[in-house]
Amino acid sequence: MSNGRIFSGVQPTGNLHLGNYLGAIKNWVGLQQDHETIYCIVDLHAITVPQDPAALKTATHEVAACLIASGIDAHSSILFNQSQVPQHAELAWLFNCVARLGWLNRMTQFKEKAGKNRENATVGLYAYPTLMAADILAYKATHVPVGDDQNSISN
Repeated sequence: MSNGRIFSGVQPTGNLHLGNYLGAIKNWVGLQQDHETIYCIVDLHAITVPQDPAALKTATHEVAACLIASGIDAHSSILFNQSQVPQHAELAWLFNCVARLGWLNRMTQFKEKAGKNRENATVGLYAYPTLMAADILAYKATHVPVGDDQNSISN
């Protein structure tokens, strides 16, 4: 019996490190036992800032291998590459069409990543929250462990 559906993702940028493991992945492994778990390598989120396509492809494969090596079990969880499921982009577009600029203007992700160079930032970075919403709602997730929430999901 499932205690809810968990959706979480990791960008395939940079190398996974001990902090990733202790802060998220270790908890993801444990959540597989009592929850329906869906884990995603969020390469569409990664391209909100410039990426070398070949390096991104390699990093995506490496992150998948690291997640599996860390204990994400294909028999217990769903693990996939975000860009291979077109519904993420399709639902994000629908959300972009109804999201209000005032809502997006309050989002800290854009402000932090764009910094003082906001005029040269991408629309993808600005609309990052609508893609996140699409990720979550496409799977009707009941839990989305992020940051400190990684440790607070209970049965």
